[in-house]
Amino acid sequence: MKKFFTILSIIFIGSSVLADGDLWDNFGDTNVYGQKAVTEQEFDKALESKQKKKKRDKNIPKGENFSQSNETEMLKNSTKELPVLLIPLNLKSIPIGHYQVEGVKENGEVYIKLYQAHDVIAKLPAEETDDDFGEETINFVKLLPHGDYHVEIIYGGVDFNAYAIVDIE
Repeated sequence: MKKFFTILSIIFIGSSVLADGDLWDNFGDTNVYGQKAVTEQEFDKALESKQKKKKRDKNIPKGENFSQSNETEMLKNSTKELPVLLIPLNLKSIPIGHYQVEGVKENGEVYIKLYQAHDVIAKLPAEETDDDFGEETINFVKLLPHGDYHVEIIYGGVDFNAYAIVDIE
C-alpha cells in the first residue's frame, strides 16, 4: 500500500513540474469554433461603435398618423371604470350609500352623475375647472366639506375636471 501511494505521489509531482504555463496556453490565435482572439483595444473599439448606433424599434409603425405617446386616445377607447364615492350622510335628494360617478357634458352644460346598479340616482349640475385638486390619478372623485351646510364633490376624468356643491339635509 505504501508503494502505491509513493508511486502515485511521484507521478503527481513529476507531472506538475513538467507542465509549462497554464491551461490558457493551450489555446492559440483561434478557439475551438475557429474564431480569432481579439485584443482589448479591438474589443473596446467595437463596443464604442455599437453604443453610438441606435437601432430603430421595429415594433413602431412608420407613417405620419402614428403618435408614440398617444395615451389619451388609448384611455378614451378603453372600457370605462367609474370611480366610486361613499356618501356617509344624507344630502339633498341623495341618500347615504356608495355611488359610481361619471362626469358628462350635455348641451354645453357639465353634470356629475351618481349611479347605483346602472340607475342614475342623481344628476348634479357642476362647474368645469382646470384644477386637478392635487390628485395624482386621472380618474378620481372625493367628497369634501364645504362649510357647515354644504359638501363639495370633486371629480376628475380624462376629458375634464369638475366640482359640485350639494346641500346637506
